[in-house]
Amino acid sequence: MPRNVRSVVATVLLLLTVAEIPDAGAAETRLRVNVFKNPQHVALYAAREKGFFARRGLAIDLSFTPHSRAQRDGMVQGAFDIAQGAVDNAVALVEVEKADMVIVAGGSDGLNELMARPEINSYEDLRGRGIVVDRPDTAYALLLYKMLALHGLKKGDYTIILGGDCAARHAAVQPGRGGVAAMMNPPCNFIVRKEGFKSLGRATDAIGPYQADGIWVRRPWARQNGDTLVRYLQAMIEGYRWVFDPANHAEAAAVVARAINVDADVAAHSIAAGAGPHGGLARDARIDMAGFANMLRLRAEIIGGAGDAIPQKYLDLSYYDRALAGL
Repeated sequence: MPRNVRSVVATVLLLLTVAEIPDAGAAETRLRVNVFKNPQHVALYAAREKGFFARRGLAIDLSFTPHSRAQRDGMVQGAFDIAQGAVDNAVALVEVEKADMVIVAGGSDGLNELMARPEINSYEDLRGRGIVVDRPDTAYALLLYKMLALHGLKKGDYTIILGGDCAARHAAVQPGRGGVAAMMNPPCNFIVRKEGFKSLGRATDAIGPYQADGIWVRRPWARQNGDTLVRYLQAMIEGYRWVFDPANHAEAAAVVARAINVDADVAAHSIAAGAGPHGGLARDARIDMAGFANMLRLRAEIIGGAGDAIPQKYLDLSYYDRALAGL
C-alpha cells in the first residue's frame, strides 16, 4: 500500500477511535434505572463495575423495586428513565393503563420455578393452601396460574397471598405466615433450597419459551433520548457478553454477591443458571420472539385482551439494532 494511502487510512481510523471516546471533560449523562434486586441483572451490575457505561459517558443511578406495581407506577410517573423487569408489565401499562411504554431489548426467560415448602410433595398438596405471588395480575403470577391449571388446580382451589420481591416472598412462605409455595427465581429459589424447599417444576418446562424480563422505557423519552438509549444498550450488550464468557463466571458471581448482598454459593448457582450451557439469560440481550408471542398468548388467556395483538405493538427494536451495529 502506498505511503500516502496508509497515512490517510491511519488518520481515518484515529478519528473514528477518538469519536467513540467521550470527552473526559464532558458532563456524564445520568440515567435512573429501576430493577428487581436479583441476579438476572448481572449484566447491568457488571457494566457499572467494569466501566462499560462510564466509557460511553453514562452514570447509572440504580434503584431496586419492592414489587411490580411500584415499578409500573414509577415508570408512568417519570420517577425512572429505564425499567428492567418483566415485559408483561410494559404490555399491561399499554393495554390497561394506556401508558405509552415500549420494550427495547430482552433480558431472560425469568428462570422461574415453583418452589414449595418441605411438607409439600405434589401439586395436589397445594389444594386449599396459600400460594405467594408478587402481585396477582403480573407476569410470574400468570405463569403460576397456568402451571397450576395444567396440574388440575383452578382458581378457587387455592388462595393467593400477596408478596413482592424475593425477600417478601421468602418471608411469606416461612412457618406461620400462610404461604406454602411461591414462584421463585434466583436468588430466591437457591436460598429456599438450603431450607429444604423443593421444586415442583420450571415455568419454561411447563409452557415453553417465555420472554420474561427485558428493558422498557416511555416511548416519548426514547424519542427524545435516542442516542443516550443506544449507548445504554451498547453497554448492556457488552455486559451480557462479559457475563457469558466462562472465564468471567467467578468474577460475575462476586459482582452479584456485592450488588444484592447474597451468599457466595447462591451467587455462583445464580450465574450458572443464567449464563451456563442451558442458562436463561438472553445472549446480547436479544428478544426471544417466540417467547414474546407466548407471553402475549398467556396474558390473553388469563387476563384477557391483547389476544390478537402483534408483538410489534409493544416493541421498538430500532434502538437495539443501532446499538448492536455500533459495537
